[in-house]
Amino acid sequence: MSTPMREGNPAATRALGSFPHGGRPVRIGNISGFYGDRLNAAREMLDGGPVDVLCGDYLAELTMLILAKAQAKDPDAGYAKTFLTQMRDVLADCVARGVKVVSNAGGLNPAGLAAALSDLGTGARIAYVEGDDLRGSLESVEPPVVGKPVSANAYLGGWGIAEALAAGADVVVTGRVTDASLVVGPAAWWHGWSRDAFDALAGAVVAGHVIECGPQACGGNYAFLDELTDRRYPGFPIAEVEADGSSVITKHPDTGGLVSVGTVTAQLLYEIAAPAYLGPDCTTHFDTIALTQEGGHRVRVSGVRGSAPPETLKVALNDAGGYRNSMTLVLTGLDIEAKAAFAEQMLFEVLGGRDRFAEVDVRLLRFDHPDAASNAEATAHLKVTVKDPDPRVVGRSFSNATMELALGGYAGFHTTTPPSAESAFGVYRPAAVPRSAVTQTVVLPDGERRVVVDPPTSGDSTASLLSSSDSNDAFLPHGVEGPTRRVPLGTVVGARSGDKGGNANIGLWARTEAAHVWLQDFLTPDRVRDLLGPEVADLAIEVHPLPNLRAVNVVVHGILGDGVASSTRPDPQAKGLGEYLRSRLVDVPESLVG
Repeated sequence: MSTPMREGNPAATRALGSFPHGGRPVRIGNISGFYGDRLNAAREMLDGGPVDVLCGDYLAELTMLILAKAQAKDPDAGYAKTFLTQMRDVLADCVARGVKVVSNAGGLNPAGLAAALSDLGTGARIAYVEGDDLRGSLESVEPPVVGKPVSANAYLGGWGIAEALAAGADVVVTGRVTDASLVVGPAAWWHGWSRDAFDALAGAVVAGHVIECGPQACGGNYAFLDELTDRRYPGFPIAEVEADGSSVITKHPDTGGLVSVGTVTAQLLYEIAAPAYLGPDCTTHFDTIALTQEGGHRVRVSGVRGSAPPETLKVALNDAGGYRNSMTLVLTGLDIEAKAAFAEQMLFEVLGGRDRFAEVDVRLLRFDHPDAASNAEATAHLKVTVKDPDPRVVGRSFSNATMELALGGYAGFHTTTPPSAESAFGVYRPAAVPRSAVTQTVVLPDGERRVVVDPPTSGDSTASLLSSSDSNDAFLPHGVEGPTRRVPLGTVVGARSGDKGGNANIGLWARTEAAHVWLQDFLTPDRVRDLLGPEVADLAIEVHPLPNLRAVNVVVHGILGDGVASSTRPDPQAKGLGEYLRSRLVDVPESLVG
């Protein structure tokens, strides 16, 4: 039987207390970067060397929509089942070795996941954190919510995790906490931090941000292939978080990949916006991070400054957007543009006009070139996507219509797939909610329910800025003179890109200070717009300097429309956008090219 809910210990608003860890760093190993990641990662992390905590990230904006669909079919679902599979393999050993487990795999049903873990019979003490699910209390969300979203989750912080661990939990599962909270919570518990230890908390946020995407911090998806001398599947990362919030990012011995200043920089630039990174526990100032190669596969993260978090929490809303269907027509050889125009005209004549659909998206994707050496190299794709609230409008009646062009359309007609049925899609909306409207609750292993106390906040909805300098003037470029050579931008610059709701970010970094000076001078919003082409011609673009990382961060607003689940781009998560930018030819000083 559960005991009544009570407020968290008032002393916990200052600190969780001292713990007998001798002041040593806490070793937190990541075992998952997304829902569907490497199942063996948990076993490999547990057996590969000493760790104190296993943490796994399973949630993304798209994942919440997937879990909502699963829960609509089965009220007992709504959590990441792959995590349960991993725990069947390792949880008994974790309990025996005293290794804690922290995960956001609870998704929309952390209580259900906690019950399923208890049913494994390992004797593990299970706690869970809830309060993020706002589907039943949307009144305070801004902007006001219209309709009934299929998911609505506030991003909680790490203090619920910390309290559960302090109360003796072996496993803590949560709903929608920030990815970094999976490191912040264990670090705050281990070191007994207070809620206003913002520098230490910010350091843990950075460590959490680095390891939350698993092997990406260890050479996965890394731009400079020449640096990867160990081409085995990368190991999963470990953050050794120290008492002041500094950390060392590493991996187990004899695992693949690379941990270097470059690989850590790449992950730091992933899916961020302005340098003041707002979170539920603190505001982390990415323009204060210092990276140092400490040894083989060991990168020290230090100097991170933090300040109070805002008074609001980020909210992710997913709506049922309707139904969609796509068909891709292949165009070969000569007159590609004329064939595409003819096919589009004829297809919508067969369908009875474009107006019968709520939304139409037609994209001509060119892969062809003159006198191609093979048939495949002479082809282009015409991708036609239609959307509508009525599944019948975009179902087989649409895809079957494309086949009417098979004998009456353009020369060489064929498609990449046979006619297909419609599929549902979701629409992502970012929002915010006052902290006072959200009750974060931790349910302890004995059933006791505690309300988690908020940290002190900045007093407004956007935390005050704090950087390592009162001005960026100290970092203004002085120019790199001399003759230039026209080469791909990626000759001197690395990149990593990803989605942030409907926006995309592209983090770019240089390997030398001279290249960074040139990059910061060269890469203006207008230059980015020119290089990315017509797709971004009318979109807002920001370029944020991060001189401490020899980097800049580009944010392209609106390029993904209503988010990943709704986007009709061939690359809906903007994973390849950075590599496309690196491929563009630009004039680079010869002194940097060598």
